Amino acid sequence: MKVNNFLAGVLTGVAAGIVVSETIDRLNKNVSADTVLNTVKEAFKTEGPIDGSWIVMKTEPFQNNVISMDVYRGGISRIKNGELEQFEFAADAKTGTVVELVKR
Repeated sequence: MKVNNFLAGVLTGVAAGIVVSETIDRLNKNVSADTVLNTVKEAFKTEGPIDGSWIVMKTEPFQNNVISMDVYRGGISRIKNGELEQFEFAADAKTGTVVELVKR
């Protein structure tokens, strides 16, 4: 076996390992709680101003029928037609997608 072929094989293996490692890390990371809250706030702002908002920075387990995931819990309040409206939400920690929205 030539040294050049050996080195090419080693470098290819290292490059493949780095790509696989980065992909696995990306799949296991959560979206930040701040990003989730900003996304939800922007969606609510399309209907009018927001009075207040909050989010819990730590994820918690969530189950809806057969679907299980970790979620961030948060809330939004606003004044609409002179009355206070409050909403609580749960958002998937991996994608930031709102999976539950409840008007309180």
